Amino acid sequence: MSFDALQEKIRAKKNPTVAGLDPKPEQIPPHILKASYETYGETLQGAAEAVWTFNQGLIDALCDVVPAVKPQAAYYERLGWRGLEVMERTIAYAREKDLFVIADIKRGDIGSTAQAYADAWLGETRVGEASHPVFNADCVTLNGYMGSDTIEPFVEACKAGDKCLFLLVKTSNPGSGELQNMVAGDRLVYKVMGDMTAKLGKGTEGRYGFHLAGAVVGATYPSDMRELRRRLEHTFFLVPGYGAQGGTAEDVQYAFNKYGHGAIVNASRSIMCAWQKTGRDGTDYQEAARAAAVAMRDDIRKYVTIV
Repeated sequence: MSFDALQEKIRAKKNPTVAGLDPKPEQIPPHILKASYETYGETLQGAAEAVWTFNQGLIDALCDVVPAVKPQAAYYERLGWRGLEVMERTIAYAREKDLFVIADIKRGDIGSTAQAYADAWLGETRVGEASHPVFNADCVTLNGYMGSDTIEPFVEACKAGDKCLFLLVKTSNPGSGELQNMVAGDRLVYKVMGDMTAKLGKGTEGRYGFHLAGAVVGATYPSDMRELRRRLEHTFFLVPGYGAQGGTAEDVQYAFNKYGHGAIVNASRSIMCAWQKTGRDGTDYQEAARAAAVAMRDDIRKYVTIV
């Protein structure tokens, strides 16, 4: 599912947002944890099954509001193989609900290792005479700061499976400027990475004009975002940093083109943990998450019109 597919889903729901699914056990409502621990004990399996129940409920509550979800691999890896199995289930369930799935994996390595990652997350793994999809995400996030050869296997997997990727370009964290804002020749490093993203995707533009290689551009640096939007006309943006990190709807408007296309804004904690602010001990976590997602959508609509 390419960026054309994502843009179609955004247009259909008039909502350019993605809900992050990054749960720690302590962020899961107590009644879900209690039921899981009663069955599996206070074990990694118990925590993983609680995450699965929580994710299912969030997806059910959000699937007619948001066009996409973004599970972050680290929160599943910290629960071992049981957590990764839950991530696999979560991706499959979200796709069943017609949601676009961005696997936030931020991988970056060379040669056969990069190929193995691409097979696992976007392509297929060959077993004997058969080939099997593994995590089967629609899109992944990648760290390309080791160079273009770390990304090329993913580009080929995207072409083969009509999928797409996001490269870290200008990230939302406070320390991003330590390297990304350094001068490299006649450009800043993050602009070098943006130009590399455009080069990797060249020739794969879809009907909305975006190629298969997108860019992660943080909401916390709106002036840089605005400049990158002008520089990278055919690059789709994933925008972290809205909400808990301080980015606003007014800031993220600069990620979009004149048609309100070409970007999707992420929020994780503000949606996932909305139940913690209602005073009802999490029994209303689905309603709270849905209300937070609607509020985010409506906030961004004040500044972005999707045609």
